Amino acid sequence: MTHNTTTASAEAEVRVRDLTVHYRIEGTEYPAIASVTLDLPRGRITGLVGESGSGKSTLALALMNAISEPGRVSGGTVHVDGVGEVTALSAKQLRAVRGSALGYVFQASQNSMNPLRTIGRQILDLGRSHDVKDLPGLLHRARELAERMGLDGKRVLDSYQHELSGGMRQRLGIVFALVLNAKVLILDEPTTALDVLSQAAVLKIIREVHEENHLSTLIVTHDMGVVSEIADNLAVMYGGRIVEHGPALELLRAPSHPYTKALIRATARITGDLASARALPGRPPDLTTIPKTGCVFRERCAFATDVCTGSEPRLEEFRPGHRRACHADVALVRTSPATPKGDVS
Repeated sequence: MTHNTTTASAEAEVRVRDLTVHYRIEGTEYPAIASVTLDLPRGRITGLVGESGSGKSTLALALMNAISEPGRVSGGTVHVDGVGEVTALSAKQLRAVRGSALGYVFQASQNSMNPLRTIGRQILDLGRSHDVKDLPGLLHRARELAERMGLDGKRVLDSYQHELSGGMRQRLGIVFALVLNAKVLILDEPTTALDVLSQAAVLKIIREVHEENHLSTLIVTHDMGVVSEIADNLAVMYGGRIVEHGPALELLRAPSHPYTKALIRATARITGDLASARALPGRPPDLTTIPKTGCVFRERCAFATDVCTGSEPRLEEFRPGHRRACHADVALVRTSPATPKGDVS
């Protein structure tokens, strides 16, 4: 596969601008994501990575305007071509676009199926809710998609949720997201419940369907192996901010943000110098401990200086198609071993 540079905003299917989400906890509002700006270009797969609690799933849900209480979208816009401003849609309008124009595979989506109806009947329910006229054709497409994912299409459509394994149900979650020919596909940890062989098969079908339908695809994951396998572009989140964004291979080969570099350094590996892998020291901030000023990564960063305490770095382009939010010199980050704070090994 090829990994291309990001396209211009005018070519993006999804344009996110200054998106902010707050959660209310004991009467106080805390930012889960803060002023996120991101394009999801047509025909490109964007990987979104970061530790647990970094805001990845919150951002994915916000793209669907699906943040539930006690959370709310408190600022910014999400514009989808052919749909409009998602955050301004009514409940009825949202029901119409979710599952049709916008396909979403929830984390642990295998637990969201109706245990009292077969998979096939649930596909039909989905079709009826979106006024699909050719219901037999919809079943045929669902069976075809299931078979391309290595499943027995007829058997799984005739089955109830409890008759299928977790990995089978996870793959069917992807079938539900794709069966109505969505133009935007959002997948939240789509390979978590799968073994290595099933994961490879699912990534292959995602890539094939993505290319056949010229989708705008976002894959949320903590697995650097997944994004290296499938993503064209890569966005890295920390503390509710995107701290680096650009072509996937460029970021993986030469990260320019200390957090991206630390994430890659912490990735499990089976080749090369096994002793070079290092876990990130400390813990990422939660909603109540995200710094209100300065860089959100400074307490775990080997490059932090006084300016990082008083001034939050802006996400800015330092080369075509590649942005970072960091006060440190790009060359210094890229050439330094970048031992994270607290790593004394």
